[in-house]
Amino acid sequence: MAGAPGEGQAVAAVLEVVADITGLFAFNGGTACGVFRKDCLDLVRRIALLKHFVEEIRDFGPFHEFTSESSSSSSNSCSGGWWSDLVVAIQAAKRLLSVAGCFTSSNPTDGAAKKISFQFQCVTWKLEKALGNVPYDRFDISEEIQEQVALVRAQLRRAAERHGSVNSRKLSHALSLPLEKDAKPDHVPESIDSKGQSADQKMNKLERSRSSSESSEVSPSSNVDSEGEDNSPSKSMDEMKKPDALVIPDDFLCPISLELMRDPVIVATGQTYERSYIQRWIDCSNVTCPKTQQKLQHLTLTPNYVLRSLITQWCAKHNIEQPTGLANGKLKKGDGSFCDVSGDVAAIVALVRKLSSRSVEERRAAVAEIRCLSKRSTDNRILIAEAGAIPMLVNLLTIDDAITQEHAVTSILNLSIYENNKGFIMLAGAIPSIVQVLRVGSMEARENAAATIFSLSLLDENKIIIGASGAIPALVELLQNGSSRGKKDAATALFNLCIYLGNKGRAVRAGIISALLKMLTDSRNCMVDEALTILSVLASNQEAKAAIVKASTIPVLIDLLRTGLPRNKENAAAILLSLCKRDTENLACICRLGAVIPLTELAKSGTERAKRKATSLLELLRKLQQL
Repeated sequence: MAGAPGEGQAVAAVLEVVADITGLFAFNGGTACGVFRKDCLDLVRRIALLKHFVEEIRDFGPFHEFTSESSSSSSNSCSGGWWSDLVVAIQAAKRLLSVAGCFTSSNPTDGAAKKISFQFQCVTWKLEKALGNVPYDRFDISEEIQEQVALVRAQLRRAAERHGSVNSRKLSHALSLPLEKDAKPDHVPESIDSKGQSADQKMNKLERSRSSSESSEVSPSSNVDSEGEDNSPSKSMDEMKKPDALVIPDDFLCPISLELMRDPVIVATGQTYERSYIQRWIDCSNVTCPKTQQKLQHLTLTPNYVLRSLITQWCAKHNIEQPTGLANGKLKKGDGSFCDVSGDVAAIVALVRKLSSRSVEERRAAVAEIRCLSKRSTDNRILIAEAGAIPMLVNLLTIDDAITQEHAVTSILNLSIYENNKGFIMLAGAIPSIVQVLRVGSMEARENAAATIFSLSLLDENKIIIGASGAIPALVELLQNGSSRGKKDAATALFNLCIYLGNKGRAVRAGIISALLKMLTDSRNCMVDEALTILSVLASNQEAKAAIVKASTIPVLIDLLRTGLPRNKENAAAILLSLCKRDTENLACICRLGAVIPLTELAKSGTERAKRKATSLLELLRKLQQL
């Protein structure tokens, strides 16, 4: 790819491969057949969503500008290897689809099928790795496309998690194993390497490493020699084979999450999705059907009761446990045992009913009790959610009674501590109401609303929805004018939200830079660490970078290099390095302000990270002086 003559030809070649892949199978099933039909369609659908992303890379400008920079960077860095990783993964996907799409072996557990299955795992891993390293700040990628890429990454991560923990080095090597395009449908040819190993032998070793590996790092073993050969007794594929998982019918899977649907709904195009995922898609201002790409004539979501009934019947027939920890008055514990909570269930159900009481006093007493119960234990959090309390609590966020509102938002915060409840809270449409409390509630309610937003934003897909809901300006306001605890809660939530690229610009436009600068310069403020940590996340964004410089933050950062605590110095150096990369004007500025001496001292006596950042900055300054 790098050797293609003419600017833009490398990207054009990738677009051509993407077009070839989407041409292999149509979204409605196309010509895919055989045992890998679903795997093929899932992979094609994900790669098709990347088309517009690659087009925006092409439209950004001369292609050589980022290929030359990438080639000069370390191959392990985010900026150096992401493009080549993406190209390798897409090309491997095309080779794989040409073979797997027509593979019709009568024995899906034979050696050839095992190899194809493992190649799907390799391509999934490589694609997710490449997309995770994209330097968005170097390209003018629209927020809509970034959100599409985030959606594809989430799907790839879930697919990779279903495969289990793997060895990244061996996966990367396996990705290069040949899958001949003209292979017979029921046979994948063996390839022999220089050591005389067949692909079957390699696959046996890779399968063993996958089943024994607990992480993606290569761990030393007494059974592996210096050449990487496995000297342990070999096992047959039958010995290593695990019971095959039950295949879920394609119609029961959400096209977005690729998971079994629990609340299927129909959109305007007639396609069915899991309610929570299509609602998130719509909340991100998307007006097209994710599967067909057709424009949605309306945004009404109609429950698909027929499909829901079929899914319920199928789950009952195959003894598939419904996604709940409660069954017949017994609560399933983490160790698989059950405890009888029928008495607690009855009491909690009665309490939840009171949340809709017309009596203000009764309603207030009920929500106060739920607040206390949800704070005490995980069991209570499960039972309260199962009793249907979350939608009722969300409704209470918008009433005029400040005390009830405060109890309700705190109850939602407590319930969100249990991971499974986060989805129920998002499904209930809680974010707009929580943001409203964050804007106009009592100080304690605002503090707990900020903490709730932080808790919900721990899931990556929620960062997008929360950022688009208007939460960031309200959090910045709390950061500036809140109580001591409110400022800390707001800072924590803002840091987590700004990890997502699309939220960085929102934070800058909400005035976060001036708020952070005030935190750095106010001697009464004890939040210098928090301010520097948020700035270090923002500094890689071009809009934030310009705002940081415009606010005259550089002199403050240099002063922290001289007088700050070790962690302050470390973060200040990291921010300055982000500001000065590919920016000679900022480099000249820190040189004029006398940064060389404190940077030299930091490079000698700072923390390990501080030493690296200071050394990199000094090297940039040295190159500037040579110009």
